[in-house]
Amino acid sequence: MKAIRRFTVRPVLPEPLAPLQELARNLRWSWHAGTRDLFAAVDPERWTACDGDPMRLLGSVPPARLAELAADEAFLARLSEVADDLRGYLHDDRWYQTRAQQSAPGELPSAVAYFSPEFGVTAALPQYSGGLGILAGDHLKAASDLGVPLIGVGLLYRHGYFRQSLSRDGWQQETYPVIDPNELPLGLLRESDGTPAHVGIALPGGQRLLARVWLAQVGRVPLLMLDSDVEENGAHEREVTDRLYGGGSEHRLLQEMLLGIGGVRAVRAYCRITGHPAPEVFHTNEGHAGFLGVERIAELATQGLDFDSALEAVRAGTVFTTHTPVPAGIDRFDRELLARHFGHDAELPGIDVQQILGLGMETYPGGDPNVFNMAVMGLRLAQRANGVSTLHGAVSRKMFSGLWPGFDPEEVPITSVTNGVHAPTWVAPEVFRLGARQMGERRTEDALSVGGSDRWDAVGEIPDRDIWDLRRTLRGRLVEEVRARLAASWRQRGAGAAELGWIDGVLDPDVLTIGFARRVPSYKRLTLMLRDPDRLMRLLLDEERPVQIVVAGKAHPADDGGKRLVQELVRFTDDPRVRHRIVFLPDYGMAMAQKLYPGCDIWLNNPLRPLEACGTSGMKAALNGCLNLSVLDGWWDEWFAPDFGWAIPTADGTATDEHRRDDLEAAALYDLLERRVAPRFYEQGRDGLPDRWIEMVRQTLTHLGPKVLAGRMVREYVEKLYAPAARADRALNPDAARELAAWKARVRAAWPRVAVDHVEASAATAELGATLALHVRVALGDLAPDDVDVQAVAGRVDAEDSIAEAVTVPLKPVAGPDETGRWSYEGPLALDRTGPYGYTVRILPTHRLLTSAAEAGLVTVPSEAVGEGAGVLMR
Repeated sequence: MKAIRRFTVRPVLPEPLAPLQELARNLRWSWHAGTRDLFAAVDPERWTACDGDPMRLLGSVPPARLAELAADEAFLARLSEVADDLRGYLHDDRWYQTRAQQSAPGELPSAVAYFSPEFGVTAALPQYSGGLGILAGDHLKAASDLGVPLIGVGLLYRHGYFRQSLSRDGWQQETYPVIDPNELPLGLLRESDGTPAHVGIALPGGQRLLARVWLAQVGRVPLLMLDSDVEENGAHEREVTDRLYGGGSEHRLLQEMLLGIGGVRAVRAYCRITGHPAPEVFHTNEGHAGFLGVERIAELATQGLDFDSALEAVRAGTVFTTHTPVPAGIDRFDRELLARHFGHDAELPGIDVQQILGLGMETYPGGDPNVFNMAVMGLRLAQRANGVSTLHGAVSRKMFSGLWPGFDPEEVPITSVTNGVHAPTWVAPEVFRLGARQMGERRTEDALSVGGSDRWDAVGEIPDRDIWDLRRTLRGRLVEEVRARLAASWRQRGAGAAELGWIDGVLDPDVLTIGFARRVPSYKRLTLMLRDPDRLMRLLLDEERPVQIVVAGKAHPADDGGKRLVQELVRFTDDPRVRHRIVFLPDYGMAMAQKLYPGCDIWLNNPLRPLEACGTSGMKAALNGCLNLSVLDGWWDEWFAPDFGWAIPTADGTATDEHRRDDLEAAALYDLLERRVAPRFYEQGRDGLPDRWIEMVRQTLTHLGPKVLAGRMVREYVEKLYAPAARADRALNPDAARELAAWKARVRAAWPRVAVDHVEASAATAELGATLALHVRVALGDLAPDDVDVQAVAGRVDAEDSIAEAVTVPLKPVAGPDETGRWSYEGPLALDRTGPYGYTVRILPTHRLLTSAAEAGLVTVPSEAVGEGAGVLMR
């Protein structure tokens, strides 16, 4: 018989155990080993049965056991120590506070609001689908460790993301569990009178979408999660926050309006209620939260700023991070759908709908002018933007170059901050203990969380035997985990106990183990390893140097192509000839990943280059001594070295078709496994150990370890993006914002009459070390020399006369205006390199409040006729 209503009865802890509630409600337990060990000591069997979730544990421990612990002096002393450690962590100065004390007053922002559609903090708070959410969770945790005053903002999905299982024939099946916030480590944001705080957005037809705000405490960082499942809403509105990445276009639009607009309102409510400093910087993690900028424009409009001035003020303090080099991964909405939800009788009626539409329309060559693009809006609303690896930054500059016409992709104002991972979350306890034994627990904690060093030299002193024993222990733990999960999966697929005896022989703790786990879009090529199934089978069954492979991954529920890839792989793993050597584990998530990364010897990644923005799973594996075998894409393109992994050659020439490319790259993968990877793993040195493999593990930890940390990543965000954004936000006070907006309007109106009329160069000889004297005549229309920069751009040229490795040289006004209104500019151009060489001249707008030459999106270069004349050297 089913219950007609479900609710949670919270435990009442004896007074001496009250700190357990405080510890359970702060998600720092998810990455702090001492806190987890304390909860495990409450009831080891129940702790395991509760999947390491303190809230579930405390709700299941019998009163008699609680009374026993309340009288256990040793346990209470331990509880007091852990609780004191948490309080010190929350209130003591950390990296950010030290950095602020060493900097000029106001150098760092008082607070940063960080918006993301998903957050993967812990498996006990299932509000993530994949890498974007895990990255966001790691960002919050690293910010907490560093003391960065961050406020996280997201949605609370009542069904989270789907749970994956398999049918008997290997087809992916989805189920959506019901999530009760009262069973999660959450609390409601409440007004001073105790009533829940609400935020809302207006809907067409005079309707309203309300949401309450749940608060998760991620160490020092509050995470605000908006929930539309409130009684005041109608049935349709209550379902807005039902599923992560579910529903049709209007459903997604409402989610993103609630996240962006409602999220800003939730931040304002939180700061008002708690006294937390108001954010000076707003960071949107992908385009889903882009409407936060529109809400902030509306806020400033109520303070007397016009739209253009408010836009400049908002841009100054906004950071936008793009995570996808795949256009299909960007949310795009029909302009009519968007127009219906804004303006009169809808949200933000004080702003002209056309002004809102103008922020996201694809008004560039190759774009669709009837589509509203969330990434385009994110870039137009942010003065600072970044990709998530060096290669991805370059790909993004090219991908979005249409927004800055006339500029080479290298000058598009999108920088990069390479992702990192939160080591205390992802490093296995056994790895941590080995490090602590070598250099002490506190130093190990600081090295993993704060970072700051370029190398972990102490790893070099760990004996080979200790490293190898650790690797075998972790491999053995993974074998146990795989067998348990595989048995559960087969039972879900309808197998009886009598059919599953073979699972006890699945995998071998002494065999080279390869891991491959990620989402399953086509570009990640889940089935590349199956390109030549006979060759793969020989690798798996080699009598002297076998390999075994553990695969996991979810296809999007609407992606039948991805589901077919999963089914193809599952059918191969079901083959009785190889099923003891290759397995597919359904329902990939954080809990599985924390066992999978440490237990693998090789982490495989074979995307279509350059479509992997970063690919942080390999980073997590590396922190546990796992070696990477990957296409040179994402972070691996940036940091690969043969000392600690292998690069899969790519066949990405334009003349190679998709199928041929897969054939070539799969063959290269097989070759590496057969000739390089497996021999290195199985060869033994003088002590009977694979000393060359162990040295690669050591090099991975020593050199890659400090680079892949989320602490390094967040420090870069603070120094490269947050601090400059905060300074710009303060500089763009209302008067400055009006000044900048008026100047941009004046420049745009005058720009059609700006031209390079004549270019002349003179030199005694065109040889290395000589100097060209440039003489340029320009028309500025209604602008003055203070409004523009006139530059020479020079460098090597290719067969099409395109300039590479360009350098810019400022030219100075020397006369003007003449009777025709022209100005004369001059400057020297040093010939500092040999070979084919060229230059051009350009005019750019300039203002002290611009952050880059390309920000205004305006540039003038010589016409073809002028350019032809400029090629003549006057002697």
